Amino acid sequence: MTDMRVAVLGTGYVGLSTGICLAEIGHNVICIDIDERKINKLKERKSPIYEPGLEELLIKNSSTGRLTFTTSHPYALNHADIIIIAVGTPQSDNGRADLSFLEQAAKDLAEHIIRDSIVVVKSTVPVGTNEYLKQLLLGQLKNKVEIKMVSNPEFLRQGSAIQDTLKADRIIIGSDDAGASEKIQEMYRPLNVPFLLTDVRSAEMIKYASNAFLATKISFINGIANLCEAVGADVEDVANGMGYDKRIGSAFLKAGIGYGGSCFPKDVKALLHTSREKGVPFSLLEETIAINDHQQELLVGKAQKRLGELKGKKIAMLGLSFKPETDDMREAPSIKIARALTAAEAKVAAYDPVASGNARKVIGEIITYVDSALEAAKGADALFIVTEWEEFRQLEFEALLDVMKQRIIFDGRNCLDEAALQECGPIEYYPVGRPAVILRRDD
Repeated sequence: MTDMRVAVLGTGYVGLSTGICLAEIGHNVICIDIDERKINKLKERKSPIYEPGLEELLIKNSSTGRLTFTTSHPYALNHADIIIIAVGTPQSDNGRADLSFLEQAAKDLAEHIIRDSIVVVKSTVPVGTNEYLKQLLLGQLKNKVEIKMVSNPEFLRQGSAIQDTLKADRIIIGSDDAGASEKIQEMYRPLNVPFLLTDVRSAEMIKYASNAFLATKISFINGIANLCEAVGADVEDVANGMGYDKRIGSAFLKAGIGYGGSCFPKDVKALLHTSREKGVPFSLLEETIAINDHQQELLVGKAQKRLGELKGKKIAMLGLSFKPETDDMREAPSIKIARALTAAEAKVAAYDPVASGNARKVIGEIITYVDSALEAAKGADALFIVTEWEEFRQLEFEALLDVMKQRIIFDGRNCLDEAALQECGPIEYYPVGRPAVILRRDD
């Protein structure tokens, strides 16, 4: 295999992870972004996003010259055989995917492409988008060149994007051109990952179907968790028992306060929008969304039940990002929780190892941001575990409980060690879908 020349449009989680990993396996990669500040930071070999392992590979491959960054489309496209589009497709108000960034990327390509190219769409897009983009490109091309389209959806998890790229479960390649499909297989061949070759529309659907199924699995186990609390069962035992069944599997059977992030919420809603648009009922997706919306409010409801009126109460929130090992706040449960608590006139002190800066931009100053879990817990009437950072599992909870006004913990991620907590003396511990642990001073 010869080294390929690849241009990547977009330096978000997907684009940056993809570009860096393609450079890591030997290709020459130029990443393009219109955000000059972001590109300047990348040129300084500093990552604009928090993602474990990413900055190390950024430095390594920038040093070898295999990875470069630019805001110039002509410069990047003049040196590329393969062009990967990895721009955002955020959710519109009606649930449909917003394709405006993708359309602008296509217009930029049409303006500057001067050689025959394979255009790979890695962005998550509704079925039929690749065909639409091709027509958009062909209709606006400034030069007489041949364009071949490939749908190549990503399946990255934030917090493990590098490993998910280098050790992927599978690579989906959707194309109606055998030559283009073979070229993309050649690009990825060093990864030694299974390929699935499909038509373009099936590749587009695979991405949505995968994410919608995983989101549904999360909502299902959360529905079971709520039922477990009502009947006195333990959802973790139930999930373990289910997971041993090979037809079900244990992944995504972790009860808690629901899913968030940049993918599951918008992808489920986008697929539901498509089903409605095509007149195909899909009530299962509606219920997946409804359960998740309810689950994100679960801790507030538990606190109100235990503490009564929350006005004037202090709540410590540990975790703000939608999941650990990322600073991403998109659709994070902490947003809804913070707003519900402050609407009830509670005082909130929040700590997150990396996401406080981004949280300020989303939640604003309605809550107080502090620099440690201990500071958040001082004088608190209750403590919420919102994100399951490993740091929180390792906390000295005896010291934490000693500074709280009331020794009450609501664990939204079932991530704390019950046995260790019970050794801390009097405590009330409320997990999700499991019996509460209540040790009073006279017990």
